[in-house]
Amino acid sequence: MTYLFTVSPDFAPDRLSGWYIFNTWLQKHTAAAIHLEMYDHYHRLHQAIAADGVDLIYANPFDAAMLVREKGFLPLVKPVGLSDEAVIAVNADSPIQDVADLTPGIRVAHTEDPDVRLMGMIMLEPADLDRGNIQALLSDNYVLVAKHLLKGEADVGIFLAEAFDNLSGMIKKQLRVLVRSQISVINHALLVGPRLAERRQEIRDLLVRMAEEDKGPGVLESLGFSGWQALEDEDMEFMIDLMETLNT
Repeated sequence: MTYLFTVSPDFAPDRLSGWYIFNTWLQKHTAAAIHLEMYDHYHRLHQAIAADGVDLIYANPFDAAMLVREKGFLPLVKPVGLSDEAVIAVNADSPIQDVADLTPGIRVAHTEDPDVRLMGMIMLEPADLDRGNIQALLSDNYVLVAKHLLKGEADVGIFLAEAFDNLSGMIKKQLRVLVRSQISVINHALLVGPRLAERRQEIRDLLVRMAEEDKGPGVLESLGFSGWQALEDEDMEFMIDLMETLNT
């Protein structure tokens, strides 16, 4: 049987090759036929999930919640020392110095990444802003969010902090961070679907010791990770409950 592995479309573009390298490593060490399929839009990913076509996924917290609650997926691991945080940024030449300076009607560039958009909107609440009184500029990726700011097409941009930090130096020096979240307990997670569930513990154990395995450290470096740590069921449930709380 061939299993399908995919990654949430919010990954940093310069990590694309790393995921292919990881998939090759995983195939070798599990002796399983695992095919990596990358989707460039969330709607295509969600179509594949709805059709039960995904067996292994590195998912953002919103999708992880849906996969666990509705599709029977189980948590495997999460990256060591990394959490999902959001950044609100403006053009470096913008007169806006604080979130409180923002007013209704501002143009906000963001991606379809739901947890990052949610964190960003929470950080805009001190200016009495919500989805009903902003102009949203939906972008396919965080590079395009930055371009909206640089071209003056948006007043503020909402970024996944990791994606902002990975922007080129030339782009970052033309932007200025207004605020960065510090929630610390929301993470992307690697989940396994029903067809691979019987190998859950085997795959989890392999990934947890990946930094000690043949070529493991180099593969992890290509992903920007130092290692994987086990994500237990109760930790996953806590994160799901937190996301639901933040979304109310």
